[in-house]
Amino acid sequence: MPQLPAPDYPAEVRSRLEADAAEVIARYPDSRSALLPLLHLVQSEEGHVTRTGIRFCAEVLDLTTAEVTAVATFYTMYRRKASGDYQVGVCTNTLCAVMGGDAIFEELQHHLELGNGETTEDGKVTLEHIECNAACDFAPVVMVNWEFFDNQTVDSAKQLVDDLRAGRGVTPTRGAPLCTFKETARILAGFPDPRPGAVEAGGSAGPASLTGLRLAKGEEAPGRVVSPRHGGAPQDEAPATHPSSHDAPQRTSASDPHHPAGPVAEEGE
Repeated sequence: MPQLPAPDYPAEVRSRLEADAAEVIARYPDSRSALLPLLHLVQSEEGHVTRTGIRFCAEVLDLTTAEVTAVATFYTMYRRKASGDYQVGVCTNTLCAVMGGDAIFEELQHHLELGNGETTEDGKVTLEHIECNAACDFAPVVMVNWEFFDNQTVDSAKQLVDDLRAGRGVTPTRGAPLCTFKETARILAGFPDPRPGAVEAGGSAGPASLTGLRLAKGEEAPGRVVSPRHGGAPQDEAPATHPSSHDAPQRTSASDPHHPAGPVAEEGE
């Protein structure tokens, strides 16, 4: 059966959101460009994008609810169901996974008795796996409301979620102080961050990224990178002229007469 039209916000809430929406829309030459921040705005009201929020965005931007829904369902940053005050995302992409991200996510599922995307009964924590937190230098990484908690272990991640649920203060490894998901959503909508020192707070890239940056700028590498299989460069060997030994020509089947390339059996065998 078709759904009935979504209910409207209460008059006081509607009036407040309309004033905020007008401020957001005024930033853009085309009002449709304001849709993404407006979705953050309605998410800051209820903690997720509701049918009422979609109706509101459609009305103030003169769009259809289908057009708004298409955008809201495309981006995972917009929640489609009620979620916790703290979105705990565990990176399970390649590097974080092999460094312990998979083990952290699995243990947190058992510890919190949650599946992916589920929320604790007290409404404090929503657990999810994230494909990449863009912080590979600090793997494995956990993010809480998009703030970094680097170099995590199973034990530190369990302590982190326990502290969040208990209301104990936690401090991100770098970046701004932690706030609730609704507060984060309003900041992402483009409104000023009222927390003291939050704007000035920040973080830097890790040593691996900085080394890569120096090499990209043509600066001399601090030392030779060798395969871990060798355990270090031979003492009597001249320094490599390549930035990394992985860039040097390697012996392959095409250049090794003892292991020639090509088929080793007749066709069909």
